[in-house]
Amino acid sequence: MINMNNSREKANVEFRAMGTDVSVEIVDGGASADGCLRNVEKIFSENEKIFSRFRKDSELTMLNGNLGKEIRVSDKMYEVLELCMKFYGLSEGYFDPRVLASLEEIGYDKDFRNNDLNSGKNKRIELEKIDCDLREELVLSAGQPAGEKTVLIRRRIDTTGIAKGYSVDEAARYLKKEGFKDFVVDAGGDMFASGADGKNESWRIGIEGLDDKNFALKLDNEGIATSGISRKRWQIGERKFHHLVNPKAPEIFSFEIKTVTVVEKKTVEADGRAKVLVIMGKEKGLRFANENGIKALFLDYRGNVYLSKMIKENIA
Repeated sequence: MINMNNSREKANVEFRAMGTDVSVEIVDGGASADGCLRNVEKIFSENEKIFSRFRKDSELTMLNGNLGKEIRVSDKMYEVLELCMKFYGLSEGYFDPRVLASLEEIGYDKDFRNNDLNSGKNKRIELEKIDCDLREELVLSAGQPAGEKTVLIRRRIDTTGIAKGYSVDEAARYLKKEGFKDFVVDAGGDMFASGADGKNESWRIGIEGLDDKNFALKLDNEGIATSGISRKRWQIGERKFHHLVNPKAPEIFSFEIKTVTVVEKKTVEADGRAKVLVIMGKEKGLRFANENGIKALFLDYRGNVYLSKMIKENIA
């Protein structure tokens, strides 16, 4: 939730892309702001064509349809796959893009917003644990021939877990390049806040499920992402599911943590870490956040808040 109580002139746009509501606000942007906001919308629209797993014409769908083949990919796809490899290594394997088959097996094979994934019928569901290293099934090659980037995958992947955060950062870089200093880009809670708000203060970000009059986080040229199971959860027969599959134990769906919010210098870095901490759970996740200097806020279904040591400097 963005604090909009300010008096400085602002330009904003709202649209829907990548399965979420996107809003962008520029403070004191001048005459060029409106045109730049339209270009931001184009960034999200183009990235949806690259990373959507629900579009038959997306680059991700093309890649998943060519298992075992070395395929030339766009710079953006290559960069996101590099990030997937990075987060896989940093998270001890809890971040893994190869959970696509499990997501489809539990019914998440269509856009969540426009479809009801619930079913009253019991269904035999068997989810495969991923035992091999990601590097064995996702091979990245750059520069042969010069400038060409290729990918070979041996198991279908899902990049949507960090595509929103990546797009937020791209939009923020574009706005900075155009000379804007004070703005916020928000894609369904994945945000980047630059400069100051309308009161020349740090942007104050409320946390869903908490009263933002009593608790908020302040951002200073930082990204923030919230991941959780409060929205994307459903039931098939007697079993309950959500969209954050644990690649180490795919049969277990924990409902201990409602959301985890992470603050990082880049939104995509916050995005990748937030999902991992939800999957790890409160005890392991909080310990992991403290050991790795992650700014993290955990919220459980009882309304209890747990803070890592580093995030305390962002409390407004």
